[in-house]
Amino acid sequence: MNLNSMLRAFCDAVEHRDGKAFAELFTEDGVYHDVFYGAFEGREKIAAMIDDWFYRTATDFRWDMHAPVSDGETLYARYTFSYRSTLPEAKGARAMFEGVAIMKLRGDKIAEYHEVANTATGFVDMNFAPERIAKIVAKQGAALKARPEMKRHLEN
Repeated sequence: MNLNSMLRAFCDAVEHRDGKAFAELFTEDGVYHDVFYGAFEGREKIAAMIDDWFYRTATDFRWDMHAPVSDGETLYARYTFSYRSTLPEAKGARAMFEGVAIMKLRGDKIAEYHEVANTATGFVDMNFAPERIAKIVAKQGAALKARPEMKRHLEN
């Protein structure tokens, strides 16, 4: 499968709430690290993430990948992503995000998915209170600081 076809299948599966098709893009032991919900390991959990977690408080997903680059082992793609939030405070607003998808590949499957996302724009779109946004961003900052590759950056 070529990269553009794989990325379109990835986005289409989310937009159509097709967790099974989405999970089939991953290796059996694949891991999806979601910026909001954390890690989902294995096809069954990855499928549930789409069918249950993503659609729990949102609908009408739109996901596009832009300018993919790969060396055959790692795939990077900038993305734009949005959904209509069903959270009460959002009042049906479309929450919009952009980010970069980072995928470790094994053959023609995704072994691991990570993302770096600008989440603040979506929180504002959903009318989150400033204190709530600060709490979420602080949690994201703590997770960043806990990663091994940040050790040098935390030294005095």
